[in-house]
Amino acid sequence: MSHAHLHLSPSGLYPFDARGIAKRFRHAAIFGALDALQSGETMRFVNDHDPLPLLDQLRNRYGDRVTIEYKQREPGSIVIDFNVV
Repeated sequence: MSHAHLHLSPSGLYPFDARGIAKRFRHAAIFGALDALQSGETMRFVNDHDPLPLLDQLRNRYGDRVTIEYKQREPGSIVIDFNVV
């Protein structure tokens, strides 16, 4: 028996606030969240610093399958949309 993927957000936009996740678990949690998304869905990532090493890891892991779009880039307040293609 097959079960359909449940889309909990009608807009396909899923918030992910990294500030509340212990640093040692953040990257694994982010990769897990991105792996759960389907084409056309977006994870809105919120953090207190610009995650440049993470962005490099995302590019290496996902290549062109995930696009990175800054929505806000101010000291202490970073918002990035990770769009699954």
